[in-house]
Amino acid sequence: MNLESLLHDRLAPAFAAVAGTPVDPAVRSSPHADLQSGAALALAGRLHRPPREIAAEVAATADLTGIAEVTVSGPGFLNLTVADGWIAAALDAIADDPRLGVPPVPDPKRIVIDYSSPNLAKEMHVGHLRSTIIGDSLARLLDWQGHDVHRVNHIGDWGTPFGMLLEHLAEAPAGTGHSLAGLTAFYRAARVRFDTDEDFRTRARLRVVALQNGDGPTRELWRRLVAQSEKAFLGVYDRLGVTLGAEHFAGESTYQDELAGIAAELAEKGLLTESDGALCAFPEGFTGRDGAPLPLIVRKSDGGFGYAATDLAALRHRVSDLGADELLYVVGSPQRIHFRMVFAVARAAGWLPATVSAEHIGFGSILGADGKMLKTRAGDTVRLSGLLDEADSRATDPALGIAAIKYADLSGDRRGDYVFDWDRMLASTGNTGPYLQFAYARICSISRRAEGAPGPIRITEPAERALALALMGFEPALTAAAGPREPHRIATYLYDLASTFSRFYEQCRVIDAEPETRSSRLALCELTARTLHTGMFLLGVEALDQI
Repeated sequence: MNLESLLHDRLAPAFAAVAGTPVDPAVRSSPHADLQSGAALALAGRLHRPPREIAAEVAATADLTGIAEVTVSGPGFLNLTVADGWIAAALDAIADDPRLGVPPVPDPKRIVIDYSSPNLAKEMHVGHLRSTIIGDSLARLLDWQGHDVHRVNHIGDWGTPFGMLLEHLAEAPAGTGHSLAGLTAFYRAARVRFDTDEDFRTRARLRVVALQNGDGPTRELWRRLVAQSEKAFLGVYDRLGVTLGAEHFAGESTYQDELAGIAAELAEKGLLTESDGALCAFPEGFTGRDGAPLPLIVRKSDGGFGYAATDLAALRHRVSDLGADELLYVVGSPQRIHFRMVFAVARAAGWLPATVSAEHIGFGSILGADGKMLKTRAGDTVRLSGLLDEADSRATDPALGIAAIKYADLSGDRRGDYVFDWDRMLASTGNTGPYLQFAYARICSISRRAEGAPGPIRITEPAERALALALMGFEPALTAAAGPREPHRIATYLYDLASTFSRFYEQCRVIDAEPETRSSRLALCELTARTLHTGMFLLGVEALDQI
């Protein structure tokens, strides 16, 4: 139930009648009433009439019978106070709806969302956390809205770094283990050789070409590393409670056979230029610091293909084979220019038609207490499994620790950085994941202890009314989150709802109230619990019946 939309639709004809043209009533929440419209002020200049006079005529014309009372205030605002009886009836209807009054979207899209994207043969680290959590929340939300969501985990299993590792493994003594933990150290050793040994660097680059050309021994070693890495990734996803599974893996290698064709087609369309032996696209509008055109390297000078070719092949597959209407890439903000260039080249090539949208969902960094990128005391990147282990050790329940990590990430605007602070994240008060979990468990406890069943809702106290209006804000919160891809709007709503419920419970007796009042307030409790549960699910935060 979207109260703002309902009142918008009721006021719009009245404004149109007064103005002689369609007008957005601009219905918004307000501290002076349940909702408020300031559209009359914007019309005053055009109509050459005092805004209070316009507002009064709109108020007299609008059909709000049984829904809300309207008064004119200040220079010409319309203050809207929703009728208690209408609120109670609307909440009764929501209580009977499995979707809490939120209908599926009328025009569902096929949305491909690319997120997490770790690299094979290396442990996931804290740098993968935000993409995984934000992407999973958006996938849950869009899925719940009714869209046809295709999750894709575009893992890094190709390219020069991987060739470096394979070459190092190929030269390792017989019997060298291949555990993921061992490979992390092995990767570092390979990196040192790659940076200091020119001959090894050449062999590593040739190893990439051998891998791309299907060399048998190289491919066999590669398959073993793929299997081990994917198993480890799935273990992390299970602990995090995200919805990525084995069926969603689609590494860069998936598109290996298409890369030569990608380059050939771009060349045929006149979109590639040779530069220092490499084939590059130079989409319009992209320049470097020196003002020179910025290249998107499709084929490197050694004949191998880079990230751009793979991303273009993946994009073409998602549009032509998966039939995507929307493409979402949940990748850190530093990759913004790269994806804008990929999208531009794909549009120019005809692989990304105007009817399909492509969007880079960027996000900031996780910082330590010093305001710098989060690192271990030794200066190393924090392993994600180690972070989850610490969450388990600090929280009284593993679910509380995971909720703390995920909610801390999702409760702020994804575009900004945030400081990783265990004490704040694990607090049972304030805007935290554990606070929501405790609030939900508290409501479940009330329902278990109270006699009788929920009944028709009645609004008799200000705290009941405040909670009822908060419950009606669920659909607007979801809509506000889905459009700009901002999960923090759901988190903010849930925290406000939990806080409003706390004030309601402090001011309104439930368990020992008289029967009719108790059944009404139990209905408010149950609806609050369901709303919290659904919202927490959309964030990927586990709701606990008892803590």
